[in-house]
Amino acid sequence: MDPTDDVQRVWEEFHTTVNMSSRELRDWLLTQASDEGAFPDADLTMPEPGRVVLGILGKRRTDLTDDDVRVMADVVRRVRDLLAERPAAGTTDQRWRHELMNLGHDPVRAPRTAEEVPVPGGPTAEG
Repeated sequence: MDPTDDVQRVWEEFHTTVNMSSRELRDWLLTQASDEGAFPDADLTMPEPGRVVLGILGKRRTDLTDDDVRVMADVVRRVRDLLAERPAAGTTDQRWRHELMNLGHDPVRAPRTAEEVPVPGGPTAEG
């Protein structure tokens, strides 16, 4: 498989799996960080890997590093694994839902459609 094809596949899977906008994810992560105490630079206290996901959402496909592509594939895998282990309480299980939201996936919301995936090399994913 052409490495470009693999990056395109990961890009599409990531952007259909991560169904929170960069603004929604940032707001969520800042809310999570504020529970850990007040710091002068809240961006530095955002939970991992959400902070990394947020950075990737702001990139064009052509600007991705190999590390970004690995993180994107890992996020897709982790979200799929968590969704496969859906607790009996479903989305009312706050620990499970928050773990997914820290990855940029809100299980209450439907995944993005292929039409909503940013165009590679175009404007940033979240503009």
